[in-house]
Amino acid sequence: MEDYTKRKLLSALCHGAIFFSSLIVSIGIPIAILLISNDSVIKANARESLNFHINLYIYGIIFGLLVFIGIGIPLLFILWIVSLIMPVIAIIRVLNEPDVPYRYPFIFRLV
Repeated sequence: MEDYTKRKLLSALCHGAIFFSSLIVSIGIPIAILLISNDSVIKANARESLNFHINLYIYGIIFGLLVFIGIGIPLLFILWIVSLIMPVIAIIRVLNEPDVPYRYPFIFRLV
């Protein structure tokens, strides 16, 4: 497989892993790609994807606890919308600009 095509495919797979829904799968795919790839752009996309997924889970827990005081339900709805839109934007960006790693706005980078 050509490096350019491989970069596009693996980077898009990292960002799209969240659509596989399972916690283990959505975090496992970027971790696996991070470990097997030697390409710095693919590794950067895998790290960014991991950070985004981890952020979503942390926010989900916090917003889930806030359900008890009433504000959690709208926040969970907004989080759900963000979890659908942002990975799509990331996938489109890495397919159009495969040489530039995508950076999600407004997330904490833990990895």
